[in-house]
Amino acid sequence: MLIINGTVHTMDGPIIEKGYVAVSGSKIAAAGPMEECPQNWEGEIFDAQGGHICPGFIDAHCHLGMFGDALGFESDDGNEETDPCTPQLRAIDGVNPLDRCFAEARAAGVTTVLTGPGSANPVSGQFAALKTDGRWVDAMVVKAPIAMKLALGENPKQVYHDRDETPVTRMATAAIIRENLRKAVEYGEKLDKAASDEEADPPDYDAKLEALLPVVRGELPVHIHAHRADDVATGVRIAREFGLKCVVVHGTESHLIPELLAGENIPVITGPALGDRSKPELANMSLQTPAVLQKAGVPFAICTDHPEVPIQYLPLCAALGVKGGLEAEEALAAITLSAAKIAGLDGTLGSLTPGKEADIAVTSRHPLELLGEVRAVFMGGKRVR
Repeated sequence: MLIINGTVHTMDGPIIEKGYVAVSGSKIAAAGPMEECPQNWEGEIFDAQGGHICPGFIDAHCHLGMFGDALGFESDDGNEETDPCTPQLRAIDGVNPLDRCFAEARAAGVTTVLTGPGSANPVSGQFAALKTDGRWVDAMVVKAPIAMKLALGENPKQVYHDRDETPVTRMATAAIIRENLRKAVEYGEKLDKAASDEEADPPDYDAKLEALLPVVRGELPVHIHAHRADDVATGVRIAREFGLKCVVVHGTESHLIPELLAGENIPVITGPALGDRSKPELANMSLQTPAVLQKAGVPFAICTDHPEVPIQYLPLCAALGVKGGLEAEEALAAITLSAAKIAGLDGTLGSLTPGKEADIAVTSRHPLELLGEVRAVFMGGKRVR
C-alpha cells in the first residue's frame, strides 16, 4: 500500500506538508516528501487528495465493548458490583467485539483502545489493549492485561453506600486497596519461599492475589480512577508505598496540582471533558487541564471514557484540548504517540515510524477539525474503512 499526496503527521518528527507513507505487509515501510516517493509502485495506491495522513487514534481509557450500546442490563458487563475487590476480572471475558461501537470507532480512525472494567470497585479488574477490528476478541488483543484498574472517590462510595456495605468513605476505599496489595505481597513471599525451600508449603491458590502479584512486583501498572486532587494524592501515596507503576485516569483536578504530579513523574489520562459536571467531584472540570499539565511537564493523554463520551468523538475530545490551550500537534499526540507511550505500546504503535504497525487514518482536513471526514482507515496495512 502506498498512500500519497497528503500532509503527513509522523508524530515522532516534523510534519511533511506534501508527502507519502509506504506500507509493506502490516508495517510502515517509509514516510517522506512526495519528491522521494517510490516510483513504479507495484502495489495498491491510495490518493489522500491533499488531506492528512496520521497514525490511527488510540483511546488510552474507555470501556468499549463492556457496556453494550442501547442494550441495557443484559449487556452491562463493566462492573461486578458484588465485591469491592475484583482484580481477577479480565476485560477480555467481558468485551463484546460485535458491539456496533467498534465499527463506529474504526470509522472515526480509532484503531486501538484500552478497555476494561470499572469504576464501581476500589480494585476493579484487568484492562486490555485491543485493536478495534475483529469478531473474536482473542485475535484483537494487543496486550492483556495491560493495566490493573483501581478506583478512588465517589463511584465506590456511591455503589456500596446504596447497599449499606463497605466502602462508604474514601478511607475505607483506600484501606481495601492497601489490604489486598499487602496480602498479595505476602502471597508472593510465600510462593517464593516454597520455590526455594522444599520444606515450605506453598499458599493455597487465590485468584485475586494471583492477579495482584504482577502489580506488586512492578510488572503491571495500575490505572487509578481519580477526579479530585485529594483522590489523586491518595492514589500516588498508595503507589509510592507499594512501589507501583502508576497512571492517573481522569485527573479532573490535576490542573490544580500539576507541579506535584510532575515531581512524581505520574502520567495522567485526562477526560472526558465533553459533558456536564454531573457529580460533585467534577466541579472543577476544565478544558485547560491538558494544557496546564503539558506546561508543567506532566505526560498526558486524552480519552473518551466511552460510553461516557461515544468513542467516535475521541478526535473531538482532543480538539477541545486545543480550545483549552494546547497546540494542535500536542493534542494529536495525546490520542496517538503520547497515548501509546503511557500505555507502553509506543514500540509498535502511535507514530508513522518505519517498522511500526501500519495503523493509519487519512482525513480530509486536519485530524482534529470537526468538519473534516475520515477518508480511509488502515489497520495492520489492511483497509478497514
